[in-house]
Amino acid sequence: MGNMGIIIKRKGHSEEFDDRKVYASCYSACINTHHGKEESEQMCSQVSDAIKLYLGGKEEISSDDIFRETIRELNKIDSEAAFMYESHRDVS
Repeated sequence: MGNMGIIIKRKGHSEEFDDRKVYASCYSACINTHHGKEESEQMCSQVSDAIKLYLGGKEEISSDDIFRETIRELNKIDSEAAFMYESHRDVS
């Protein structure tokens, strides 16, 4: 994965970026909008790759920024999954 930067979480603490979290939350939204496993995996790999590009060399970024960018990227693929992702933010 490599060092992708530090994420400033909503409650003020920070942690290293983990693309598996973006992928998992995206996958959950896709599965819950009745996409199959393979289709969901493809969609979420695409979104996860786009988020890693978005982060680029940023040292710090807020989780809200990542959240909004994930919605934007997912919306390019499937608006229903993007809505599901947005409306079910607190899954962890």
